[in-house]
Amino acid sequence: MRNRKSGYGFCPNDEACPVEFTLDVIGGKWKGVLLYHLMNGPIRFNEFRRICPGITQRMLTLQLRELEEDGVVHREVYHQVPPKVEYSLTEFGKTLIPIIIQMKEWGETYKKTAPFLNKMEDQG
Repeated sequence: MRNRKSGYGFCPNDEACPVEFTLDVIGGKWKGVLLYHLMNGPIRFNEFRRICPGITQRMLTLQLRELEEDGVVHREVYHQVPPKVEYSLTEFGKTLIPIIIQMKEWGETYKKTAPFLNKMEDQG
């Protein structure tokens, strides 16, 4: 695990600390999305750019590097012209698949039931 400055503060008991570690690895705006798309197999860098047009090239690179450093994503470089780089889930990364699926299902439910989203749709 890389050296992180925890924003969660002191952990008075060990029960919450694993949640902090998990959020350090998959937390943030883009990591969950990237992991979700990797569940179906390897993806090239430019494919991510097409799938996630809102992410900048710099942020995509940073997020993929962090996931790689954490042992969740594997980066395969093919030495050819033009160069080809693919990203895939490691065996350890595949252990996140049930979590990502549950996050997707929870998000679908929340989207249907969230009071503020329903109010926005009523106004629109």
